[in-house]
Amino acid sequence: MLVGRKKEQKQLLDYYHADRSDFVAVYGRRRVGKTFLVREVFADKFFFFYTGTTKIRTTAQNLERFGDALNQYGMPAGEVPVSWMKAFDLLRDRIKASRNKGKKVIFIDEMPWLDLPKSGFLAALEYFWNSFASARKDILLIACGSASSWITKKLLRDHGGLHNRVTGRIHLRPLTLNECEVYLAAKGAGLSRYDLIESSMVFGGIPYYLDYFDSRYSLAANIDRIVFNEDAPLRDEFNEMYASLFKNSDDYIRVVRALGDKKKGLTRKEIVETSGLSNGGMLSDILENLELSGFIRSYYAYPQKTNGALYQLIDSFSLFDCAFLYPARPTNRHFW
Repeated sequence: MLVGRKKEQKQLLDYYHADRSDFVAVYGRRRVGKTFLVREVFADKFFFFYTGTTKIRTTAQNLERFGDALNQYGMPAGEVPVSWMKAFDLLRDRIKASRNKGKKVIFIDEMPWLDLPKSGFLAALEYFWNSFASARKDILLIACGSASSWITKKLLRDHGGLHNRVTGRIHLRPLTLNECEVYLAAKGAGLSRYDLIESSMVFGGIPYYLDYFDSRYSLAANIDRIVFNEDAPLRDEFNEMYASLFKNSDDYIRVVRALGDKKKGLTRKEIVETSGLSNGGMLSDILENLELSGFIRSYYAYPQKTNGALYQLIDSFSLFDCAFLYPARPTNRHFW
């Protein structure tokens, strides 16, 4: 069920009907509905679709699966690409051989997980776009990923061969309160406005979380069964979410836990003291990646700026986990 997203749907369709090739980045928080949006808009119009996964940690496995996907979309079976350059060459050849005169939608989901160390993925992607796809008028290349920091650094702010090559960007954000109300009402879970606000403070307008609502239960009962029960589907979501987005996720979690204890935020010095992490380049990367991914924000407390920026946790589910789920876990599984 696609609720809202009218602006984003129009953007994707405008790119589809444009008389040019476009390279579009779709990014946003994990579980916010990026893949669902693209699939709902284009349905059976994909010329090629492939998705990365955290469970594959070698380039050889990725290339094997990429070759399988090419076979599913019309390439002769049997050839396994030996490199990302060869993989994109095969995709290029498939496009050239196609008799389809319309726009060819190429959707590469969770792209950050394909960019493994020394894989050569980005160089191959750059070559495919710059030497072939951008010169045509019939390709819509959609790069999607939950690791928004990777999308931002590697695609949107790239200073190499992909500099200014992304022709469109869609930053998908959580549902608004009105959209949450419509979404839950469509599921038969009509909440009062007060309960709606409380649910937003827990689930933050994330469609994947709201989909677990059961109209037979109250808000409190839903939160208990979705988050607190021993077999609750989101009981371990906090750890799984950060592990799926960041390498060395334990260090990211230490920073988030530190920020979760101080609602107005912490200075960098206070983060070091609270988390136990060293005040170096690694911490800079963690803070930048968390901010680019929408989990925290940095700001200066008016009018005092001498102590540096404050870093504040703003992700609703992370705040809820830090305040209620994490403290409750050791002692009471039905804390709510």
